[in-house]
Formats: sequence, C-alpha cells, structure tokens
Amino acid sequence: MDEFLIDKRLARKSFSRAAASYDEAAVLQREVARRMLERLQCMKFTPRRILDAGSGTGFGRTLLRQRYRHADIIELDFALPMLSASARSPLLTRWLERLRGAQVYRVAGDVERLPLADSSVAMIWSNMTFQWCNDLDATFKEMRRVLQPGGLLLFSTFGPDTLKELRAAFGAVDGQTHVNRFIDMHDIGDALVRTGFATPVMDVEHFTLTYADLKSLMRDLKALGAHNVTRGRPRGLIGRATWQKLQTAYETFREEALLPATFEVVYGHAWKPEHAERSASSDQAVIRLDFPQRTRPRPNA
Repeated sequence: MDEFLIDKRLARKSFSRAAASYDEAAVLQREVARRMLERLQCMKFTPRRILDAGSGTGFGRTLLRQRYRHADIIELDFALPMLSASARSPLLTRWLERLRGAQVYRVAGDVERLPLADSSVAMIWSNMTFQWCNDLDATFKEMRRVLQPGGLLLFSTFGPDTLKELRAAFGAVDGQTHVNRFIDMHDIGDALVRTGFATPVMDVEHFTLTYADLKSLMRDLKALGAHNVTRGRPRGLIGRATWQKLQTAYETFREEALLPATFEVVYGHAWKPEHAERSASSDQAVIRLDFPQRTRPRPNA
C-alpha cells in the first residue's frame, strides 16, 4: 500500500464538512484563480462549454464569467455540499447568466473518472484539484477524452515545497505521514506529454502565508478541508505532548514574529490536438518557467 495515496472517502467527507468555511479561508486559492484568469488574456480562444473540474464553492465560475459571458459552465466536484454552496450564488449573477443564455450545470463526480461524454467540452479549468488525485495519468487521459479536438486544459496544483515547514516539524516529532505528497512540475509536464496533450507549458510560483502561531495555520487547513487523508496517516488525535513538540519544532522557522507556511503553486496548460495523428510524442518539449517567491501575510494572523 502506498502510504501517500488519497483515501477518497475521507477526502470527500472532509471537503463536505468544510463547505461552509471554505470561502473565508481560501485566500491563496482565490489569488491563484485570478492568476489563472490572467493567463487566458493572451489566448485567442472562445470556448462554448467549459468544465470547472474541482469547482468547490463556485469562485472559478465567477471569474470565468468575466471573460466568457455566454459560455455554458459545468461545475464538477466530488463533495455535494460544495456544489450546493455554489448554487446559492447571488440572484443577480443567476439572472444575468439566464439573460445571456448561459447555462450552469452542477455534477457530482471524481475528476479521475469524469461522468461526461467524449469530446463534450471545449475547455477544462481546474484550480487546486490535482493534489487530490491518485493517478495523474488517468486524470489527464480522462480530461483529454472529454475535451473537443483543439480544446484547452488550464490548471493549477501544489508542488513539493508546499507546507515544507509543517512537514519538517512533523518529521522532527515522529517521522510519520502527516502532510500530503505533491507532484513536481517536471513530472506533471511529462504526464501531459505521455497522455497525448500538445504544447504543454508549465510554470511555478512560491507563496508564503504567515501566521501568528501554529494553531492558526492548522485552523486554516481545517477550514479548507485540507486534512491529512492519506492512507498512511496516523490514526487517532495528536496528544498534548506531541502537539507541544510540534509547536517547538515549528518555532524554529519563525521570522519577524510570524510563522511562515510555504506553498509551491504549479500552473500548466496544454491543448488536445486537432487531429489524432498530431498527438504529442514522447520527445515533445515541455516549456517551463520559474517566477520569484511571493510573501503574503495571512489576514488577522
């Protein structure tokens, strides 16, 4: 058994519980979504139907509406309460969508097994979802299947440096699996090529959120539904002695009176070839870009 495999049942339960608190805590997720939208500005592409894979509470749809006012959007998430939260969008937003003839569909499902027909969407948008997938190749194959020829896949996910301070602190305490494993940008790009996507482009940014104490960080992770749901996770709650050791270990990272939490964000986009014979080959180049680290204080830290 791979100790880092995601227990999907527990992940679904965790995100279902977090639906009510997610928006307040999702500071980084919203910022990354805005940066994804910026990447679309230089693409002359007008999709008629968009899949928001891992849609959460619907923030992605509100951004996509700024650029694609008339597109139908399919929101897909494996946690029903997240979809229910999205359905409670402001009345004016829903009225404008109907006025423009734009449809919104909400589907409960797993991005690793999309419940959609072949070649049924022109674009897939996925913000911070792939870290909850156990088989990235299978996920990309599914996305290529449902994309129309010439369709676009645009995504973000977390890279290996994410929560490196928390991982190191737990390592100093017991060495067990407490933090998810995150996939390297290069491996994600290679998976895109293996699964037949064309002209993949990858880049990465590092963000640092800061907190007054470790409890505040853990509270944010809980509000996001980002619990440790790996199969190798320790069973039971952290005891008082272990918690004190963890706090002591994390304190070694304190800078300027605040505790940092690093998040490595990987961005990528690629296209489904117009024709099968033009599918990406194993020797296709993956364009990779690197950006400097950004530090952002967590509000009320």
